[in-house]
Amino acid sequence: MLAALLAPALARRGLAYGWAMVAVTFLVMLSTAAAMGMSGVLLRPLEAEFGWSASAISGPMALRLVLYGAIGPFAAALIQRYGVRNVVAVAMLLIVAAILAATRMTALWQLWLTWGLLLGLGTGLTAMVLGAMVANRWFVARRGLVMGVLTASSATGSLAFLPVAAWLAAHDGWRVALLPAAAACAVAGLLMLLFGRDHPGELGQPAYGEDVVAAPPAPTQGAARLAVTVLTQAARTRAFWLLFFTFFVCGLSTNGLIGTHFIPMCQDFGMAEVAAAGVLAIMGAFDFVGTIGSGWLSDRIDARKLLFVYYGLRGLSLLALPFSTFSVYGLTIFAVFYGLDWIATVPPTVRLCAQRFGRERAALVFGWVFTAHQLGAAVAAMGGGLSRDLLASYVPAFVISGALCLLAAIAALAIRPPDSPTQQTAPVDGVAAAA
Repeated sequence: MLAALLAPALARRGLAYGWAMVAVTFLVMLSTAAAMGMSGVLLRPLEAEFGWSASAISGPMALRLVLYGAIGPFAAALIQRYGVRNVVAVAMLLIVAAILAATRMTALWQLWLTWGLLLGLGTGLTAMVLGAMVANRWFVARRGLVMGVLTASSATGSLAFLPVAAWLAAHDGWRVALLPAAAACAVAGLLMLLFGRDHPGELGQPAYGEDVVAAPPAPTQGAARLAVTVLTQAARTRAFWLLFFTFFVCGLSTNGLIGTHFIPMCQDFGMAEVAAAGVLAIMGAFDFVGTIGSGWLSDRIDARKLLFVYYGLRGLSLLALPFSTFSVYGLTIFAVFYGLDWIATVPPTVRLCAQRFGRERAALVFGWVFTAHQLGAAVAAMGGGLSRDLLASYVPAFVISGALCLLAAIAALAIRPPDSPTQQTAPVDGVAAAA
């Protein structure tokens, strides 16, 4: 639509349209992450209003995390088949419908339907694979930096909206607290419809860092079949399962644990909900810096070594959290340290997927790796609720998560680098045996 008018104007100023796609995708991922992150302010209000237990509420929260990851590989294939704009539009409609319907719920099954099923499906269509698709199609140079920026939007959206949502929940109720995220999703979806394009070749431009204009790929048929085929090929490799495990731990130690249970845990130690949400906002601010920095570093440093450092530091910070005394000073130090590492793991993981499985299949392979991320998040969401109900404490869940991060750091070093430069652009079929 408006892309055909904007692209020449940007080109006259020496700017590739890929940067406009980054801006729009940034807003899409930020708003959908904001919708996902609202669970942190819902748990206690739902307990108080409906009398549901922490583990009962954690069930739908876990379902949305599983769907958020499980839809990812199919979302990448659907984007290849139907285009970015169409898939994002459907996703935003599902998310807005889920949020608005959730404000009218009165029974637990309705939480499963709205916050579990519909929100999980909608956010899954715009998960990290959308960022990987845009980065891989529109950029050759600066791809790691772009992925860092888009990844940062996801984490920042899930955390930056929380202080506002917590304040609204405290003053106007949890239903009103959900509305800003719904409005943000509606605006971002409209912007993607107006300015989004699927491939630089549609505008007569090369990918950033290339000189030759490549023709847009033909729409793929059989999205589900393609996603499953890529999985069967990638699953024959040792590298895939190491990435799968490390990203399982990544989700377990971020979205599922911190994103779902950090605020209730702080309340257990006497901190007010708004103050706890403020700590998460600090994490979001430092994550923005850390993840963009990670993208810049992943263009220059061995991605395996970056993952070793990231998982190791995250594990140590989680193990140290119970000793912070949950004072404002102690939690601020944790927020800065942990925030820099919140999801800095994504750019080097995407880079490893591209190195091992080729540029065209990288988003699909990353989609399956990201499924592991959300499975880990779901385990932590459920496990944290059970820990609170059965042991009257979240501390065991945080200690276990920290220990698993240290194992993930070791696993990251076990991923073999590509044997030759040709492996970096070969399709999955060409590296399935070698990887």
